[in-house]
Amino acid sequence: MNIHEYQGKAVLKEIGAPVSKGVAIFDASEAKAAAEELGGPLWVVKSQIHAGGRGKGKFVGAPADAKGGVRLAWSVDEVVENAKAMLGEYLVTEQTSDEGKQVNRLYIEDGSDIDRELYLSIIINRETSRVSFIVSTEGGMDIEPVAHDTPEKVVNFDIDPATGFMPHHGRTLAKALDLKGDLAKQANKLGRTLYNGFLSKDMSMLEINPLIVTEDQRLHCLDAKISFDENALYRHPDVQELRDITEEDSKETEAKKFDLSYVALDGNIGCMVNGAGLAMSTMDIIKLYGAEPANFLDVGGGATKENIVAAFKILTSDDKVEGILINIFGGIMKCDVIAQGTVDAVKEVGLEVPLVVRLEGTNVEAGKKIINESGLNVIAADDLDDAAQKIVKAVQG
Repeated sequence: MNIHEYQGKAVLKEIGAPVSKGVAIFDASEAKAAAEELGGPLWVVKSQIHAGGRGKGKFVGAPADAKGGVRLAWSVDEVVENAKAMLGEYLVTEQTSDEGKQVNRLYIEDGSDIDRELYLSIIINRETSRVSFIVSTEGGMDIEPVAHDTPEKVVNFDIDPATGFMPHHGRTLAKALDLKGDLAKQANKLGRTLYNGFLSKDMSMLEINPLIVTEDQRLHCLDAKISFDENALYRHPDVQELRDITEEDSKETEAKKFDLSYVALDGNIGCMVNGAGLAMSTMDIIKLYGAEPANFLDVGGGATKENIVAAFKILTSDDKVEGILINIFGGIMKCDVIAQGTVDAVKEVGLEVPLVVRLEGTNVEAGKKIINESGLNVIAADDLDDAAQKIVKAVQG
């Protein structure tokens, strides 16, 4: 689960990391009071969307030379002017679609005197099964080109869970960031604080870009991008309250209500499958035959007829879907349940795209009978290879 920058700053403040004072607003009428509360003389007006690259982003319909999604303001009036110009508009960054994301909230923050910009992130290293720090002296908006063109400027190191963050990790962190003296001590303290907070909050990713050295030689977290492990949210009701569903895919949100594993993709063939491995195989074979999957959708081993109907509605609500492939191997999940759920869903929501169904396993004959006697325009398939070829052919004409 992702959260906004201003929420991330609140989390960092809670765990003891240094952040600037700021105020979140949801309407331009709140901008003046927020700016006056902070006092100036420099304010930063930041768009709050779940996407990086906001500073370089462009608002839809704005001139090419217009300001991006993060703006400096030197007066209260300028803060208000920027708030009016940004709220409600769609911001396009390298991490959004061409349509962009609507800016429904802003974070107005105290400006900072910056001496240096650094980069620090903490992630779960899947290769080592440990928490890993990734740091660089080249922080700021151009960190992606740095990682691509000069990878030697990016340093990473793991933390042994048996020891936690130790003094030698602090020294490694300080050296990688070229920090000496008191700044090295600050780096050691900050590293330990962030590591402990990462674990205690069940984060899956924490990125601070930039981590700055101020002109009076203090380390300061100028940005905060945090993701949490959704499987651990039950332990953190305070974190759950930070969820902004307007920033999430509506189909993924609907899927969660029915315990469906759904991830939207960019293709045109919708997939309904039971089991993650079978779902991946189905997606792979669709690509093999020249098409692209529109989603990952695993209905699980114990789906009910109601779950199947919900899954089918999610697939048909996607305008990009030009065909649907249902591929079920019945074990715990029974083929007749899938078949009846499919029939009920088609009768309820209609079917305007080709539908290929491949059933195998428990109660397969009963499932095929339900499909065959339904009167629906469904293309039957004998196996996965046959199913993939038929749905790709049906979609591509």
